[in-house]
Amino acid sequence: MNISEQQIQQVISKVMAEMNGAHLVPIEASARHVHLSQADVDLLFGEGHQLTPSRELSQPGQYLCEERISVIGPKGSFQNVAVLGPVRPDSQVEISRTDARTIGVNAPIRESGDVAGTPGLVLVGPKGVSRIESGVIVARNHIHMTSADAAAMGVQDKQLVSVKVGGERPVTFHNVVVRVKDSFALAMHIDYDEANAVELGRDTKGEVIH
Repeated sequence: MNISEQQIQQVISKVMAEMNGAHLVPIEASARHVHLSQADVDLLFGEGHQLTPSRELSQPGQYLCEERISVIGPKGSFQNVAVLGPVRPDSQVEISRTDARTIGVNAPIRESGDVAGTPGLVLVGPKGVSRIESGVIVARNHIHMTSADAAAMGVQDKQLVSVKVGGERPVTFHNVVVRVKDSFALAMHIDYDEANAVELGRDTKGEVIH
């Protein structure tokens, strides 16, 4: 059987990636937070208010804001919830499954931005209140990576992979969504329920398994 030059290069790239640990991704825990539309920023903080960046996040262009709000569900509420910027077309609340049960919201596991048919709740800021009709989700775990990262790992945008995490409580996450964009920084995002299950440390990495 003849092997093409392209196939040879693919094999070489795969072997080198494995030797260099290119299939390892840093894992970050994402606490409950909200993304706000400008309309809701106006309602919660006053007409024309602009979100105030406090700290850059790992993904370029994303930042933690100085602003905080409360979120209220049928059975409870959370105060001092972080707001992430920049503003989005629609407001979105990302919580863990434990959070959802605490406030009585049946939030589905969804990718960010996929909010059709999701429940809503009430947002409370220092200047006003907004009742969103949808947008509450448990964020599906996912990996941000560039096209170069994807090529090194042999994966594609929207592909589902498994991620093996070692340590004292080893866990393998299945059906993790790969997101490929050249403005991304390599990182896997999980919520705090998942982070506690794996006893996530500051420098924890996971191995991507096809």
